[in-house]
Amino acid sequence: MKAGVVGATGEVGRTMVKVLEERGHVFDEFRLFASERSKGVKIPFHGENIPVEILTEEAMKDGFDFLLFSAGKEISKHFAPIASDCGTTVIDNSSAFRMDPKIPLVVPDVNSHVLKNYRGIIANPNCSTIQLVMALKPLHDLYRLKHVVVTTMQAVSGSGHKGIEELEMEMKGDIIPKVYPKQIAYNCIPQIGPFLENGFSEEEMKMYNETRKIMECDCVVEATTVRVPVFYGHSESVWAEFENPFDLNGVLKAWKNTPYVKVWDDYPTPVEIKGSDLSHVGRVRISPTNALMFWNVADNVRVGAATNAVKILEYFTNAGR
Repeated sequence: MKAGVVGATGEVGRTMVKVLEERGHVFDEFRLFASERSKGVKIPFHGENIPVEILTEEAMKDGFDFLLFSAGKEISKHFAPIASDCGTTVIDNSSAFRMDPKIPLVVPDVNSHVLKNYRGIIANPNCSTIQLVMALKPLHDLYRLKHVVVTTMQAVSGSGHKGIEELEMEMKGDIIPKVYPKQIAYNCIPQIGPFLENGFSEEEMKMYNETRKIMECDCVVEATTVRVPVFYGHSESVWAEFENPFDLNGVLKAWKNTPYVKVWDDYPTPVEIKGSDLSHVGRVRISPTNALMFWNVADNVRVGAATNAVKILEYFTNAGR
């Protein structure tokens, strides 16, 4: 088997390599690609230091079985179709193809059935969407999701390494915002992505559109997305309304029987769940209006990106288990 990672020197790209190794993937040929400035950088994989190559069109025609992309929207739009046209299954972490009706948007724990008999480009959802649908899926199956109101508190690693560097610099006193519209250190910014004509940010509309596509339902998703001075781990405050009657014991039982969700007796925090591949829930309660309220935290670089992409690859290598 021949595989590779495009955008291998970025925060998510490096984590993709790490997760592939952790989960025991061994390839006959494994190659790493990035921009020219990263040429020659070596990344460890199963005891071998693999040099990063320059991403080229010719390389994408080189007959890969799988390529995991995490290099940004424009790079994906240009190079992913080239690889796909040459028979490669491309798993893309950018937003380039997520809402294309011909391309599956996949969280394997939630909707792997859409991959049956499919080959081509596969879209990896937005990080904040992935952890949310992992928590909501077992409840949707039982009670039918109707309406979700979610406020996210998203870590700077969601912007890649440049977001981490900006927070580090500002914590040292160098307050010159470049990545974010305002100071992020000791602050909260209720804007992720540009604002759209309807007043919502791009990130907020991603959560609306992607949740509906993945869950295959017409539920309403109203989001407020906030960037916070946390390095790793997205947190979400969730209010969910269902079509069918439910109770707290039923909700907790459903989650505890779901292998990719962990229920906390109190509540998880980003520091405590770093490195986990689960969607963590806590502070579970019923609102006065009989809606479910809970706190949801996940490692955005792993659950929200790298691990989800690797799990998509595993759908094929494990024959759609």
